[in-house]
Amino acid sequence: MRGGFTALALALLTTACIPPRNGQGTQVVSSQKATDGGSNSSTALGFGDMLEVKVYQETDLGGVYRVSTEGMIDFPLCGRVKMFGLTPTQAADAITACLQDRFLKHPQVSVTVREYNSKKVFIFGEIAKPGTFSFSDNMNIIEVVTQAGGFTKAAAKNNVSVIRQVNGLEQKIRVPVEDIGVGRERNFLLQPGDIVFVPESLL
Repeated sequence: MRGGFTALALALLTTACIPPRNGQGTQVVSSQKATDGGSNSSTALGFGDMLEVKVYQETDLGGVYRVSTEGMIDFPLCGRVKMFGLTPTQAADAITACLQDRFLKHPQVSVTVREYNSKKVFIFGEIAKPGTFSFSDNMNIIEVVTQAGGFTKAAAKNNVSVIRQVNGLEQKIRVPVEDIGVGRERNFLLQPGDIVFVPESLL
């Protein structure tokens, strides 16, 4: 009965959270192959994201900024600078251009994402606290399992699935989390929108 409920929950959450597949079906890939993927869209900034901006040798200009509901940050000297839809590198370029045009000769700007509040990852199944979590830069499978309170006793730890959209195609990636935890496999990096499903062990 529990297995049936889990399967039903997976189907419902997948339908609710993943865009239409355009009839292309599901692709099953290994966890190592999947870690080599990714696109600029996965790092594009959105509303509510927290950024840390640093300007070399200009400590007064650095700080942490939240992207507003209008897609902007209010940056010293520059005023409102559009961040929405930009990658961190593009965001640094936008701030650099503003400072260079008006105030500094050769500004060196870096932008790091502290929190991707506009993007989420989902985890459910045999996990202590299933739910939705904010995506953060370089978030990995061990981190999200920890945030969700760890596995239940019934979890099939080496048979965890990550469901991901890549170029309109749904990928189902098996991730051996137990092996990762003891160092037998390398860690698995998550992407915004990933759904992590922890199945019940058959033993």
